[in-house]
Amino acid sequence: MKFSKIQILSALPLILLMNSSCINQKNADKGKLVFQDEFNKRGLPDASKWEFEVGGDGFGNNELQFYTKDRTENARVEDGHLIIEAKREKWEKNDYTSAKLITKNTFPFQYGTVEVRAKLPKGKGTWPAIWMLSKNIKEWPDDGEIDIMEHVGYNEGYVHASVHTKKYNHIINTQKTYTIIIKDVAENFHVYRADWTPEKIEMFVDDKKYFTYIKTENDYEAWPFDQPFYLILNQAVGGNWGGKEGVDESIYPQKFLIDYVRIYKK
Repeated sequence: MKFSKIQILSALPLILLMNSSCINQKNADKGKLVFQDEFNKRGLPDASKWEFEVGGDGFGNNELQFYTKDRTENARVEDGHLIIEAKREKWEKNDYTSAKLITKNTFPFQYGTVEVRAKLPKGKGTWPAIWMLSKNIKEWPDDGEIDIMEHVGYNEGYVHASVHTKKYNHIINTQKTYTIIIKDVAENFHVYRADWTPEKIEMFVDDKKYFTYIKTENDYEAWPFDQPFYLILNQAVGGNWGGKEGVDESIYPQKFLIDYVRIYKK
């Protein structure tokens, strides 16, 4: 059946309304939007939402970067995106700089849906991550870690989700983890999502679920996730995992682009 141009144009408002209704219903299913950054204001990241974690001690992973603070060369909002840029440059005792943004004091939360639309850097040595730690962390991994997205450049397209606890972590090779292949992570934006409830943690890419960790044990060593956590966005350089096959110095600078961050809570 063929439709005239007039019929198509007259139907467009209804189609758009239906699409909008579906999107609104989909978002409503996630709960109330309680945290949001669309990165529309140019300059440094919004200080009411983001803090900088500063340092260059390797963060337990022998990483090579120094995380700077309030430096637009490493973290800035530009063209509607948050850009976390790793650069090859001397900073104190480190040969690279980058940025690590956190919500530890601005927005810790307990349970909810986290969505981050992002495009990843590429090349050997890059290690971007979207993850969470306990607001009251005293000892890692006892107090828990939720990795919504990790990607190491030497293995491009392999996106990893994990949880770490005292009982299940990579130090003793018992971590709960899974991988999904998304071939164009460095060319296109994708939505990385975590659904965190009192019963389970699930991870998605573009609404495709590929990881589930269910609370089957009630002890803190297996499930330390009934407490406030905070969100972390960073781009590391090298390290035990990111630099496992070396670091290609020629690829830097590299940009980790985030289009939006949204957190919903039921």
